[in-house]
Amino acid sequence: MDFVSRLPRSRRGHDSIWVIVDRLTKSAHFLRVKTTFGADQLAQLFIKEIVRLHGVPVSIVSDRGSYFTSKYWNSFVTALGMKLNLTTAFHPESDGQSERTIQTLEDMLRACIIEFQGSWDDYLTLIEFAYNNSYQSSIGMTLYESLYGRACRTPLC
Repeated sequence: MDFVSRLPRSRRGHDSIWVIVDRLTKSAHFLRVKTTFGADQLAQLFIKEIVRLHGVPVSIVSDRGSYFTSKYWNSFVTALGMKLNLTTAFHPESDGQSERTIQTLEDMLRACIIEFQGSWDDYLTLIEFAYNNSYQSSIGMTLYESLYGRACRTPLC
């Protein structure tokens, strides 16, 4: 888990993206957040967007950001029975999957803004869909296929 921050504030007031990558399937969720969110709001969003769809993860990897080192977040992780693995300080390669996903996300955001204009917030859901349906040579299939065991039906099929 990591954040893309310092984005232009959207009409909805979002200025960051919380990137959550499944280490097994490499599928990702891109969640709109505000830098003013506290650990309690992130915990609610985690339940709403991750636990609701996938169940409680066994473990999570994150950087040593203040959100994830707070007492609230540690209590939240413990209450759900998850193991929190914090990356080594000043060593972003420790969470290489998230870092690579963020690079791709930033490229996709730039392309959408240049091509279609508007706010990054308007395209984030479609960018997540496109990302999770792109072929990944490292696993030999799309991320959607690795998660659900079948190809995704899209309007282009």
